[in-house]
Amino acid sequence: MSKFGELIDLNVPVLLDFYADWNEQSTTMHGVLRDVAAALGDKGKVIKIDVDKNKELSSALRVKGLPTLIIYKKGEMVWRQSGQQDANTLIGILKEYV
Repeated sequence: MSKFGELIDLNVPVLLDFYADWNEQSTTMHGVLRDVAAALGDKGKVIKIDVDKNKELSSALRVKGLPTLIIYKKGEMVWRQSGQQDANTLIGILKEYV
């Protein structure tokens, strides 16, 4: 999990999307997250994490519902939500941490 530490230990907010291809709500979020990433540019990062390929990490973070969205800044979790969100809401939340 040291790689995970490197991913989240940034001075910009990092939005993690825990998803699964078999989960309809998760796949619906892909387009939303592309819009969020485009709006943020270099002021933040959006990282998608497949729960089926990252079971240990998903378990360690107690990811139960999909999609689960978590924002980290400087290695600390600052926001977490399960379920679909719209792009404007996510962009607004991320801008609070820029």
